[in-house]
Amino acid sequence: MKKPQLGMSARKTVGNTVYHIFMVTLSVIMIYPFVWSLLSSFKSSEQLYGGNPLDLWPRPFTMENYERLFQVLPFDKFTINSVFLSVAMPLCMIAVASLTAYALTRLEFRGRNILFLAFIATMMIPSHVTLIPNYKIVVDMKLINTYAALFLTNMFTGANAFNIFFFRQFFLSIPKDLENAAIIDGCTRLGVFFRIVLPNAKPAIATTAILSFRSVWNAFLWPMLVINDYDKLTLTVGLKYLKEWEPNWAVLLAGASLSIVPIVIVFLIFQKQFMASTMNSGFGGK
Repeated sequence: MKKPQLGMSARKTVGNTVYHIFMVTLSVIMIYPFVWSLLSSFKSSEQLYGGNPLDLWPRPFTMENYERLFQVLPFDKFTINSVFLSVAMPLCMIAVASLTAYALTRLEFRGRNILFLAFIATMMIPSHVTLIPNYKIVVDMKLINTYAALFLTNMFTGANAFNIFFFRQFFLSIPKDLENAAIIDGCTRLGVFFRIVLPNAKPAIATTAILSFRSVWNAFLWPMLVINDYDKLTLTVGLKYLKEWEPNWAVLLAGASLSIVPIVIVFLIFQKQFMASTMNSGFGGK
């Protein structure tokens, strides 16, 4: 006798079920460490060290770790510094990258493609290779212990090359007819950029804003080298000093949670634009 075979719809259902179970399991494995860190920051030291590590819920729920966090070091100042840099610096990076990408996309001049390839080539150079030359330049310009050193290295080095590439690919997907119509109506090239191109590039702006925010917020090595004043330190550099001053892991988890939450909030705010940009950014452009 022949064995009964599953129908096409039944096999599709089984396949979708297995796929979703696998993806949910993978998501739980990836999310669990972050949830554990966040909830453990509200646990007492006794529960953290002596309790069941699989018991997520704090018993009792305490804010002592966060109070201790702000007592050991000025983390309120560190957080303000990180928020300022993570907002102001991406704005400057986006301004430079979008203008550069628009020039490389719409303006006809000799060596345009070579210049674009030069920008892309900087993405292939590890940042550690240019660390000493950049530091020497900053020292010669007397910018040590200033935020200008952070702004310049992020705006005009390989750190901004991806944003230029991303904006260029998105601009290639915008029809030229919109710009030509505006030019015929008397709009200048700069007016076309601000009134036509940028309003249609909101998904690309949101994506680069998220990526730049994450990059600046998580930056550690370069800020640690060029910033020496406690009042100017960022949150990630402050966590390094926290580990030296505070042995309690519950307090360290409180500091780590404080550094993770803003990135999650920014992504949740811009997630629709982020997904729209990744789907329609025109990476097939020439």
